[in-house]
Amino acid sequence: MSRSIVRQSKFRHVFGQAVKTEQGYDDIRVSKVTWDSSFCAVNPKFLAVIVESSGGGAFLVLPLSKTGRVDKSYPLVVGHSGPVLDIDWCPHDDNVLASCSEDCTAMVWQIPDHSLTRPLSDPIVVLEGHSKRVGIVSWHPTARNILLTAGSDNLVIIWNVGTGEPLLSMDDHPDLIYSISWNRNGSLFCTTCKDRRLRVCDPRKREVVAERLAPHEGIRPMRAIFTRDGNIFTTGFTRMSQRELGLWDPTNFEEPMALLELDTSNGVMLPYYDADANMVYLCGKGDSSVRYFEITEEPPYVHYLNTFSSKEPQRGMGFMPKRGVDVSKCEIARLYKLLDKKCEPITMTVPRKSDLFQDDLYPDTAGPEPPMEADEWLEGRDEDPILVSMRDGYVPPKSRELKVAKKNVLDSRPTTRRSMSTLETNSLPVSSLVYIIQSILLQLFFHNSV
Repeated sequence: MSRSIVRQSKFRHVFGQAVKTEQGYDDIRVSKVTWDSSFCAVNPKFLAVIVESSGGGAFLVLPLSKTGRVDKSYPLVVGHSGPVLDIDWCPHDDNVLASCSEDCTAMVWQIPDHSLTRPLSDPIVVLEGHSKRVGIVSWHPTARNILLTAGSDNLVIIWNVGTGEPLLSMDDHPDLIYSISWNRNGSLFCTTCKDRRLRVCDPRKREVVAERLAPHEGIRPMRAIFTRDGNIFTTGFTRMSQRELGLWDPTNFEEPMALLELDTSNGVMLPYYDADANMVYLCGKGDSSVRYFEITEEPPYVHYLNTFSSKEPQRGMGFMPKRGVDVSKCEIARLYKLLDKKCEPITMTVPRKSDLFQDDLYPDTAGPEPPMEADEWLEGRDEDPILVSMRDGYVPPKSRELKVAKKNVLDSRPTTRRSMSTLETNSLPVSSLVYIIQSILLQLFFHNSV
């Protein structure tokens, strides 16, 4: 008599559960912009949601503890003149957030620890370099103050937020960029593009080091993320518009390591990756479910675990960094599901009987301290994230001010003598004007008398 062998995994019984209604966030006017971003970003301190607003773009920032109904007059972050398309919290400072918009700019904001008392309209720095709308912002995982932006001008720009200056740019994409993901140490990033190519780019060499045409045969948008092992996890569509996922080795793009068909639906699958557990959560726009998978080192590499389902379809999703989960409840992930008028946290839990800290569920995770500065990364240095223990939970530090040291453009210019015709006479005092006129008249008088 043969027995089927069940794969051993500590994540095989992970289950999802929506929190109670009073622990959610109600009366949020989620943005209706037709853009395939998550519309939501979360960290251990704050929840940020892109919202509808008149006269420009805005997003809402709430302390995680401010649950319940959000007052209609609650102050927003309102610096953009066009709809906001993407937002991303800095991994090295829980009070710093980047946003980008249809107004062709990206902005970096310092959010105070307390709730906003009035609308925030002054960013720390405005990043202007794109000629069309900016649809993607992504912080570097290990270098301080490095931010990547990508726009509809098919340009990727990497900025030093500390100086407000562009460091690098790449124009290797002939069409709209759908998604960008850094690898674990930030030496490479992968992109998906409307030309149906998956690319791996080395930004410091300004070159594409690997690419694959049509990892998914359908023409609808793809998404790609790096895993901790350096492989690339993708979501896309088949030629018959079925959704599928794939796992690829960028050193050998000829054949996929895994390719799985999921279902038939129009919604783009947004992947969220947990590097500590090597798990991927797939959230389809317009779906009412979240599928989750485990990635292993042995074939078939990608293993379906389970599906969390609810009644209402999701407009977007936020994913909490591992340092923000509750270790006392064996919570390994927390997602923030956006509905039409509210945000609903979903906890992913491994059932355990013991109340003790579970070492096997919580290896040391990436902490908030960056291992290197922007200049060191630009010069070619690579570092993995600095890890912190989760044994005693994570306590977010107090706000640290992000200082922007812009170079004085006048210092680099040679001093030029200005002619009298170029003097701004409006700025001169009356006595000086009288003296100048008298001098001119005297010169004319002596010239005529000669």
